[in-house]
Amino acid sequence: MATARRVVPFAELGRQDVGRVGGKSASLGEMTAHLATAGVRVPPGFATTADAYRDLLDGHGLRARIAAQIGRLHEGAVLDEVGVAIRSMIMAEELPTGLGSEIVTAYERLACDQGREDPEVAVRSSATAEDLPEASFAGQQETYLNVRRPAQLLQACHRCYASLFTDRAIDYRERMGFDHLSVALSVGVQIMVRSDLAGAGVIFTLDPESGFPAVIVVSAAWGLGETVVSGQVDPDEHTVFKPSLKDPALDAVIDVRVGAKRKKAVYGEHGLTRTVDTTGEERSRTVLTAAEVRQLAEWAMTVEEHYGCPMDLEWAKDGLTGELAIVQARPETVQSRRRTTTLRRCRLTVSPGESLIEGIAVGEAIGSGPVVVLDSPVDLDRFPTGGVLVTGITDPDWEPVMKRASAIVTDHGGRTSHAAIVSRELGVPAVVGTGRATELLCTGHEATVSCAEGARGQVYAGLLAYEERETDLAELPATRTRVMLNLADPSAAFRWWRLPADGVGLARLEFIVAHQVKAHPMALLHPDRVDQHDRCAIEQLTEGCLDRGQYFVDRLAYGVARIAASRWPDPVVVRTSDFKTNEYARLLGGRAFEPVEANPMIGWRGASRYYSDAYREGFALECRALRRVRDDFGLTNVIIMIPFCRTLEEADRVLAVMAEQGLRRGENSLKVYVMAEIPSNIILAEDFAERFDGFSIGSNDLTQLTLGVDRDSEALAHVFDETNPAVTRSIQTLVPRAQSVGCTVGLCGQRPSDDPAFTEFLVKTGIDSISVAPDSFAAVKQHVAAAELSLHGEDRTAHSGLDRPKRA
Repeated sequence: MATARRVVPFAELGRQDVGRVGGKSASLGEMTAHLATAGVRVPPGFATTADAYRDLLDGHGLRARIAAQIGRLHEGAVLDEVGVAIRSMIMAEELPTGLGSEIVTAYERLACDQGREDPEVAVRSSATAEDLPEASFAGQQETYLNVRRPAQLLQACHRCYASLFTDRAIDYRERMGFDHLSVALSVGVQIMVRSDLAGAGVIFTLDPESGFPAVIVVSAAWGLGETVVSGQVDPDEHTVFKPSLKDPALDAVIDVRVGAKRKKAVYGEHGLTRTVDTTGEERSRTVLTAAEVRQLAEWAMTVEEHYGCPMDLEWAKDGLTGELAIVQARPETVQSRRRTTTLRRCRLTVSPGESLIEGIAVGEAIGSGPVVVLDSPVDLDRFPTGGVLVTGITDPDWEPVMKRASAIVTDHGGRTSHAAIVSRELGVPAVVGTGRATELLCTGHEATVSCAEGARGQVYAGLLAYEERETDLAELPATRTRVMLNLADPSAAFRWWRLPADGVGLARLEFIVAHQVKAHPMALLHPDRVDQHDRCAIEQLTEGCLDRGQYFVDRLAYGVARIAASRWPDPVVVRTSDFKTNEYARLLGGRAFEPVEANPMIGWRGASRYYSDAYREGFALECRALRRVRDDFGLTNVIIMIPFCRTLEEADRVLAVMAEQGLRRGENSLKVYVMAEIPSNIILAEDFAERFDGFSIGSNDLTQLTLGVDRDSEALAHVFDETNPAVTRSIQTLVPRAQSVGCTVGLCGQRPSDDPAFTEFLVKTGIDSISVAPDSFAAVKQHVAAAELSLHGEDRTAHSGLDRPKRA
């Protein structure tokens, strides 16, 4: 009877072989055998089998000795003592007879196929309980890079076997309920990609933070990929929109964020690896070109479609050949396990004050407790359950501590760092990449870590009160009236994708300009007209951008695109900038371009700016950004809305300026709406309807201008009332007059969220849509359904107005 082979090439393996060679090696074999024809490049290699590992355990009673140590753990022995004992026993045991020569023979055959002597290889542990949909085991065992020559290879393989019993691996199996001796280990040996001379990173085929499935997120850093996974660097991040990726004529990269990338891992002088600082030039530019991002995203989508589930991949670029490759692939195990019909949200119930430090928010929860600042993992009894772990970076050795933490804060790392990945799996809020948390936070002080306020996580002093809410989205009723969202922060848009909203009724450009562009558009175009201080600040802000107008266009386009992608293909109404002059003046460089007005609220704002010589160039940048979103990214669900349009003549002039910039109403399914916030918009409803496709009622401004009340005046607060008959009759007048000539009418404002009676009033007018803040959506949806039930009976399913746009 022939002896089963203990070393098998990747090309002969597939995902059915997880029990034979573990998840990592089986996946590499699956891609090698089945996806090469689709162009997915995987470096060649081979794997030892689980039988080889079992042969090792069967020698000299090793299995029984390991079982005895696990028994000690269950009786109360310290984890790290048990781990050291087991690893020492495995390293002291010789490799099974003949296994070493089989590994060396496979290595020599690989070298021959590559036409190289002693090629560098990556030696990766691959456990048989690894990379399963229900448990990832990612990072639990060791990987060794830049391994050369047979002796070094055999030593690395032996160390991989021992790493099945690292402290974090033992702890993880205990937590997940896996029998330690039922799990076997394969060693995957793969030709190294010379990413030490280029770059590497991670790909998720969904948004790793929110689980939004319509994007692929590609992170990248210089050098070997271990710095990205370990969280030593803040990588570049590229967001790719899957529907646009299917059309080669479209630019599918809808967001690019340049990371700091201060370090990189490269080959060591005497083998293995070392970490060095990156250059200023490397830090300022992206690792990947747009074409390379698209190539990786296309491969990732191919892998996801082949496996039939969201995937977590690692990639590398060879600095000698320029070729890209996928070096690992595993099912994504956090977001894909969440119930998509349940929305869990946390919110602070007190005013938090100024944050102590901020960083990238991981998860959407809140945690609090005493701060514990550590520079290395410690015994569990030295870290209190419920403490806030603060450290520079984490690696798998930290996991026993991390699972006891109420929250985690790190100096370094991005959304694909070890700290981020593990905290998601544990359901623990984390704020990563803060820069100086270990310096600014003090052990023993109490702190609250909030990841519930958008993409930026905050750390506040003290134990702040907060609440958790769960909404079963499957129980929300259908409504005839469309209930939409008001969104401003692009970085938080994906977290609301599960809400069954009918689109976005109001996306404000002002938030994107203020928080992502940060500079006045005219100051970017004419820096010579601002003072020296602002000019230096603009140069620093736009460092590396030769065209500062393009800087504005890129950031605005990326922000709008994230919001539009989050609701595709439902309509997303984007309002062009509606800063008042005093608000514009607060932007970097803005004072040189803004007049001082006695009453900016009814001054030079909205439509009146767009055709004026003093701002026409700035509006042209807005138009370029919106055109890029619709025409280049393919997000034709974007509807443009003009605010504060006082007269019909203004409407004509603004539409003419937009047409000059390639945004012509009706072309490429473009719809243009107008805000209904001035009495003239109501009085001349039919005339405005000839020029626009829809109206959106801005109830705050409409109330202010109808009643002649400054909405910010404390002395007149008792007069400001959106339910005043003068206001409600204006709404009752507009809705049927606009609808009679084919225009839709919506309302965006806070009042429906606060006042169910006002919601009922809107439903009775026959309004097409109501747009509210995301955290009010469920309540307003229920109020709308109740009003419709009272008005229409059981038939609440026929939507009116606001058709979904067709893809160009």
